[in-house]
Amino acid sequence: MEWEFVIALVVMIPLILLPVAFVWYLNLGGILAAVRRARAAAKARPAAETKAA
Repeated sequence: MEWEFVIALVVMIPLILLPVAFVWYLNLGGILAAVRRARAAAKARPAAETKAA
């Protein structure tokens, strides 16, 4: 490979991957928040309500 191409790759790969990683981070944070909210809601329900089913 020519050195210009290598330099272009070194510059462009982080520019492409950083936004992708940021979106993944946001999605993962949203999923974790939803799981925590669901667990808290399940914990808040009375025990009799879960045993009745």
